[in-house]
Amino acid sequence: MVINEMRMTVDSRSVNESFSRTAVAVFAAQLDPTVEEINDIKTAVSEAVTNCIVHGYKNTLGKIYITVRIYDNGKVIISIRDKGCGIQDINKAREPLFTTLGGDRAGLGFSVMESFMDKLTVRSKVGVGTTVTLCKIIKGRTR
Repeated sequence: MVINEMRMTVDSRSVNESFSRTAVAVFAAQLDPTVEEINDIKTAVSEAVTNCIVHGYKNTLGKIYITVRIYDNGKVIISIRDKGCGIQDINKAREPLFTTLGGDRAGLGFSVMESFMDKLTVRSKVGVGTTVTLCKIIKGRTR
């Protein structure tokens, strides 16, 4: 059962990446996570928001929609959505080291998200946008 929910919308500006990860982490803190669990959430949110900025909207400005739901069993579900260009091949995009931009991009965003969260789901449609759903079960708190 959902015990609390937060929704926010930010512009796809790089300055909003750190704001987004901090806002989500502060909201999730009500479950009394360990420092490691909160850092896992911050890292995964940072990667997902950065993907929206860098890949979803490329050189344009758009909106990033973030929803965080906290459940009574200690589960945190974070949805990060853009209405950008979408991903042509999600399976290929999730491969480590794959990047469409080259340069200094390592192509590890989805791998990093997956390694820090308990579950990662990616839905996308070309020309419509992408939704990344992150799930973390907080074990730091005694229930």
